[in-house]
Amino acid sequence: MSTFPLLKTGAITQYPATAVQQFSTDLVVFMDGTEQRSRKLPGPAKKWVINLAMLDESEMRVLEEFYIAQSGNYASFSFADPWTSTVYPDCSFQEDTLLLGFEAQDRGKLRLTVVENWQ
Repeated sequence: MSTFPLLKTGAITQYPATAVQQFSTDLVVFMDGTEQRSRKLPGPAKKWVINLAMLDESEMRVLEEFYIAQSGNYASFSFADPWTSTVYPDCSFQEDTLLLGFEAQDRGKLRLTVVENWQ
């Protein structure tokens, strides 16, 4: 399985960065008005928004090649949480489109969202 690539500095993301944990619950409302709730997932779903700027061409190429190797959001990879260094072995990209941009020479930027997959 692939691992999300690091920048030349060894970092995974730059600031501002966002990490989100959310729970997913099913709700059934019965005819008498009572409710029954159940979890869809065994724990919180984790999501990281990766903002990267001031990237040189080689860093942009590595990230683009990694995204292509994953076939966008099709394949899964391992991802290390930038705050805790916990490795999540089954993650994927949320988007199926990668937008790369260059503001100037060696000043590339991109934004990705990585989500933890639950079986």
